[in-house]
Formats: sequence, C-alpha cells, structure tokens
Amino acid sequence: MNRRTSLEDRVEIIEMAEAGKTDKEIAAATGWCEGTVYKWRRRVRTQGRAGLGTTYGRRKWGAMSNCSAAITWQVQAWRRAHPGWGPKTLHAELKRTAAFTGKKLPSPAVIGRFLKEQGLSRSYEHHSRLPEPQPEEMKCPHQVWQMDARGHSYVPEVGVIALVHLNDCATHLRLLSYPVWLGAQRAQRHPDTADYQTVLRLAFSDWGLPERLQVDHDSVFVDNSSKSPFPTRLHLWLVALGVPLVFSRPVRPTDQGLTERSHQLWEAQCLQGQTFASWEDLYWALHKRRDFLNHDLPCASLNHQPPLVAFPHAGFSGRPYRPEWEADLLDLTRVWTYLAQGHWFRQTSKDTTFSLGGQVYYLGQPYHHSQLDITFDPTDCLLLCHDQAGYLVACCPIQGLSIETLMGDLFAYTRLPVFQLALPFSRSDLHLARLFETIPQSSIEI
Repeated sequence: MNRRTSLEDRVEIIEMAEAGKTDKEIAAATGWCEGTVYKWRRRVRTQGRAGLGTTYGRRKWGAMSNCSAAITWQVQAWRRAHPGWGPKTLHAELKRTAAFTGKKLPSPAVIGRFLKEQGLSRSYEHHSRLPEPQPEEMKCPHQVWQMDARGHSYVPEVGVIALVHLNDCATHLRLLSYPVWLGAQRAQRHPDTADYQTVLRLAFSDWGLPERLQVDHDSVFVDNSSKSPFPTRLHLWLVALGVPLVFSRPVRPTDQGLTERSHQLWEAQCLQGQTFASWEDLYWALHKRRDFLNHDLPCASLNHQPPLVAFPHAGFSGRPYRPEWEADLLDLTRVWTYLAQGHWFRQTSKDTTFSLGGQVYYLGQPYHHSQLDITFDPTDCLLLCHDQAGYLVACCPIQGLSIETLMGDLFAYTRLPVFQLALPFSRSDLHLARLFETIPQSSIEI
C-alpha cells in the first residue's frame, strides 16, 4: 500500500536538509525513499515553505455534486421555505416526490454536508444526558400515550396558539397535534378541560382508546391548589372511559421525553417559515403533516423506519370510540371504584361547609373549623366524613358527577337528532365542528 507523507513528515525532512543532511541520510533516518525526500526539498526550493501544504488527488466538487441540478435546486428551495426541515426530512420529501422517482438521491448525511456548505445549516450545542431512572418498557402499540401542551406562540393571521401533542410511547406514532387558540394578540387563557377533551376525542376517533394516558402535573389534570387533591373532571372522564390517567414525576420532564421532543419536531415541520390564512388552515396543515411523520419520516429509535412502517398494525388500538357513542362508553362504576381508593382531608368553614372537587357540601352540624377525613363509599355513592377522633360525622351524597357533567357541552348535542351552529362560531362551536367531522354520514347538520 502506498503511504502518504503528513505535514509533520515533510517539515522533518526539510529541517534535516537545512541542517546539512544528504538525501540518503534523511531517507535512512525517516524511512522514506530518496525520491520522496528529493521531491519535498525541490518543492520548498520552488514554492517556499507554503509548498509543504500542497496536496494532490481527486478534485473536490462538494456535496451533492453527483446529483442532478433539479434535486440540488429543490433541496435548497425546500430548506429556505422551511428552515426547520433537517436532512432526514428533506431526504424523505425527495423519496416521495414523483419527479425524482428512479433517480439517484443523496443520503441524509450528504444533504447535511450540502446544507453546511451552502450556509443553510443550523448550529447545535453539544448535548449531555441527565441522570434518569430506567423507563418502563413499552412493548405494545397504544399501551401508553403521552400528552402535553407546548408553550404558546404567536402565528400571524391566526393568533396566539398552544400546540397540544399526543404520542404513542411504544411506536413513536405522532397521534395528533392540535392548535388551541388562546387569543388574537396575546394569550388570554390557558388550554382548559374542553380543549383537552377535544384533542383526546379526535385522537380516540382516529386511533381508538389507549390502555393508559400519561400527563404532567398541569392544573387541568391535577388540583395543584390542594395538598390533598380530588380528581379533576378531565381525570374522572378518562376513568369512566376506561383510560387510567398516570402522572409523570414532578420536575422530571424526562418522564415525558418523547412528547417534549415532539414539541420541537412539530415546530420545525409546520410552523417555522410558514404562514396561514386562518386557524382552519393551520389545523389542516398539522393534520396533513401527521401522515408524513407517520408514513414517511424515518425515526432513529425505530431503526430509521417511519412509525407505521415499523409497526404496520399500529393504526388502531382495538378499542373503538366515536363521539356519538361516548355516553354509552362512559361507565360511572369505574369512577366509583376509583374514588373508593381515595382519601381526602378538608378544613370546614365557619358555616360548617367544605369544598371537594369544585362542589360545596354542608354538614348540617356545628363542626365549624374542623379537620375532616373524607373517604368514599362506592355502594351508596356517599362521601364519609370523619372527625379527628375518627367518628363518622356526616354522609354526603356525591355531587357533580354524572354522564352529562363528565361529557360537558358534547352531551346536549349528541342527544339532538339535528342541530345547526349559529354564526359567528364561538370557541366551543369550533370544538364541536371538529368532532362532528369525524362522524361518517351523520344526520347532524353543522
């Protein structure tokens, strides 16, 4: 095999020559042949020390030099129009473009080098992993879903939105990205129970019901104002549907790692560098891009396969759901069984009342400013209130828990054979419009 001299080898040869050594002596000392020694001595005589850095070989034309001009132009055009699209996304777009079928396509690595040469690459900071516990092994599709809302951002012509994302842990399926509208110029509210119910109903309609849903400690999911929290309405709605809610550990975003990373993915894929004429246009752009992410974009965690290629059977969980079926799917027996496992502590007010789950209960006895130990009897659906000595002081029928209250606005509309939304549409009307789009051949007029 032919060896090549390094810059250090060449400098050593010249320094020995300047010290008065002959070519034969230099060759014996360095192990190079006399011809190589003579070559670099002559190079320095004609070009000076700068000649030591001269290299020969195949001329470098740059990345993607073997690709057609159309492919090169298209990659540049896509990247300038979508600054968030990386090499893998651009490669996947080339593969599904009919004009480039059968043509030699550059690999994601080559596209990455090309973007760097053209000054179109982004700078990244070096990453380090934080210490974290071993995650629970997810073996089956739709075993655990993760849901989280991305911080709000302003989108011209649309307003301030927060993207709520749903992902399947085992398959990395991007189940849904839903833009919750928060205000015209600034955020005037936060995503509420109705928003999350809309997101989940849309995802349930497309994929079926999962076995579990994992969320963080947002106030929509857990009552953060109490040290002894009662389940929220959204929580009990999921329990009634047979979808247990599990919580990530406090101040541990790594427990929601898949969904935390998906925030950046959706931002890069759909928002960066894009404009939308209305909220509707943004909604359908996200919906359409979901198909690309699941069918075309390779995932490093899945051996560089798209989720639905790696798991072709993951398109349905096996537990069907439709919005018009929801009242029949909700089972309050599940709620009573769940509440029977609970234990709450409440301080009574001066008028001997206490609040639990947003409902006010009156004891009817002089137990003002008393500490109550409250449990639930699933047989008679009663809250059992004990004093500090352990004596039962009151039995209060549970309030505010019914099929109607758990469903919210959807309950009334699913009971009507025909209805029409009034113009202009309110925010709740838009939720209903999205849901009824999932109902095939419905007799409901919107």
